[in-house]
Amino acid sequence: MDEKQLNDAVQTRLNEFYARRIAKLSTLQLKRTLRRKNPFLFKAVGLLDANEIIERLLNDFMSSSDETIFGDAFFEPLAKDLGNGSPSPTEGVDIVIETDTAYKAIAVKSGPSVFNAQSRRRQNQEFQALRSRMMKLQKHFEAIVGYSYGRKNSDPNENKIFKELSGQVFWSELTGDPDCYIKIIESMRSLPSQHKELFNEEWAKAKNRFSKEFITDFCDDDGMINWNRLLKFNSGKKD
Repeated sequence: MDEKQLNDAVQTRLNEFYARRIAKLSTLQLKRTLRRKNPFLFKAVGLLDANEIIERLLNDFMSSSDETIFGDAFFEPLAKDLGNGSPSPTEGVDIVIETDTAYKAIAVKSGPSVFNAQSRRRQNQEFQALRSRMMKLQKHFEAIVGYSYGRKNSDPNENKIFKELSGQVFWSELTGDPDCYIKIIESMRSLPSQHKELFNEEWAKAKNRFSKEFITDFCDDDGMINWNRLLKFNSGKKD
């Protein structure tokens, strides 16, 4: 892939990332978000201002949401673009690169901390299932979990049939270019700044919308947060 193709691919994926990010924010609901938060913690750290709580809710939500969206909308499809592979025939594998002698199955993850013991075991089982299906091809089967960033690299062992590759090592394995990971971030150029203005507008609308609703439903007439009312909403027994 030449420089223009890479720039176009990165731009397309960034556009999709921001479109999903803004859509997520525009449809976010205060009460649904509040039910997943700890009002005891809000009280314990001394939050007194409704706007402080709203800022914390929005920041926490977007922090956890962004990682997922970025993986789904940017890194996974970009890896497919750059790897010139085919869609996987099975769940748990994102890219398949097949040659005359080898069958490489790749699961793309946004970062190196996505697995717990159960999900790691399930990933291994998905690779094993695919390997069993591909035995008839009589090709060397290689399973890879690729992390878009980081330095976590490991070989297969008695507990897993896949190797783990991160950051520069992963992108180099995928494209054959050891500088690919640098070229990706350079290709972003000023695009994030261009998108940020629209995102900030949506952020302000969500903040205003949430603040108005929170003050109406969980503050007393004098403006103080009614912690009992908030706690009953969050943790009280259902009628």
